[in-house]
Amino acid sequence: MATSDSAYRRLEPRFRRLLTLREAAAMLQWDAAALMPAGGAAARADQLATLKLVCHEALTDPAVGDLLDAAAGENDLDDWQRANLREMRRQWLHATAVPGDLVEAASLAASECEQIWRQARPASDFALVRPALQVVLDRTREVATAKAGRLGRSPYEALMDEYEPDATTAAIDRLFDGLAGFLPALIEQVLARQAAAPQPHEPAGPFPIELQREVGVRLMERIGFDFDHGRLDVSLHPFCGGTPDDVRITTRYDENDFRGALMGVLHETGHALYERGLPLAWRRQPVGDARGMAVHESQSLLMEMQACRSPEFTRYLAPVLREIFRTAGPQWGADNLYRLNTRVARGFIRVDADEVTYPAHVILRYRLERAMIDGDLVLADLPAAWNDGMKELLGIVPPDDRRGCLQDIHWYDGAFGYFPTYTLGAMTAAQLFAAAKDTDPRILPGLETGDFAPLLAWLRANVHGKGSLLSTAELVEQATGRPLDAGIFRRHLKTRYLGAG
Repeated sequence: MATSDSAYRRLEPRFRRLLTLREAAAMLQWDAAALMPAGGAAARADQLATLKLVCHEALTDPAVGDLLDAAAGENDLDDWQRANLREMRRQWLHATAVPGDLVEAASLAASECEQIWRQARPASDFALVRPALQVVLDRTREVATAKAGRLGRSPYEALMDEYEPDATTAAIDRLFDGLAGFLPALIEQVLARQAAAPQPHEPAGPFPIELQREVGVRLMERIGFDFDHGRLDVSLHPFCGGTPDDVRITTRYDENDFRGALMGVLHETGHALYERGLPLAWRRQPVGDARGMAVHESQSLLMEMQACRSPEFTRYLAPVLREIFRTAGPQWGADNLYRLNTRVARGFIRVDADEVTYPAHVILRYRLERAMIDGDLVLADLPAAWNDGMKELLGIVPPDDRRGCLQDIHWYDGAFGYFPTYTLGAMTAAQLFAAAKDTDPRILPGLETGDFAPLLAWLRANVHGKGSLLSTAELVEQATGRPLDAGIFRRHLKTRYLGAG
């Protein structure tokens, strides 16, 4: 245990202040997406850029590097403290690679571009946002180049490292190339099987938004969301933000289709539960943060895809929907709803995609953003490249850019290197859920009665409560007894969608 005057102990308050400022920035970002009037955009961009600059200056203070070097030689640190020191150094390396004026410029560019995207997306007008996106891309390349030199990695890998530490393009290429080779045949098999079976009946709308919200809130509470420490709101693009003690999630509603918003709520609730379950003793320390975005995405996809699209949960869900929407009929039966919730279709929108076609959406974005960072794809060619990729991977071509390259907020908000974590998360979700079911036989019966306590307890013990104590690979192996295995995800898809073991 480190003494009170040790170098390590002097680092903790510095990082506590830093992470508190980042929490403030997270709340401002949530407000900008959910509540802020359009007229506040310019001022909010300045506020966020200033906060990021202050955080950058705090982290790049020469004293931090000296303390990190001194703390590395201290032999009385426990496992959590050593992991915290490791994560402190990782954040310091990223920060000291980039000059403060570039941090501020990149933040301002992303804020401006995101606001223009909010106009361009509904108008399906890529030309409107392209100049601003070019600025974001230019600043992002500068950041990537600076970090690559410091980290000894490629520029794109340096960007990925912010979201998934130690990820390499070589490993992801092998994984995604394998999926791209496997998925088209699987999709064809699943579609053929669906076509030969009786067709499910789509419940007829409209579905009033206030009732959709009521469904979402009830299920969030059953799953374990604490509304004393969080909110559900509406935004153009669903997301989970805020802080572990004040988690903010959003969805978007369509009165003609309740399932899109509902599954979005369940997905974001998975993120929120992870945030709330992070170790309280290490709040506002790097080791208390989530362990990368692959694990974060595993928690949202485990909840939405693995648990809440299961036949067990659907048997609980069906009477809840009938009660709140005040309806009846065979289309509201559990079997029909299960077939609807596991129906596979080639679609344009990633966030609405089923879990069979979803990896194809991610592979497309990974290939495109990597090409943009590497300079192999100019923005003027992005819409056509997007459409070509959709045709290759899914056999469909978006009719407009709103359903093509404008649909996601990530690039317009400066988040390059994030997309691979979605499919890494899907594979991790399948493996974690399989291990949880094997460990606790109460989990599936619990889902059938709306009791998520056994599942949540397993996740708290094996994932949430670990924070960043372990690497992603260590966490997965410790929780499941084996390294991440793409075969488990593949078997899950074949079992659920083809009835094969």
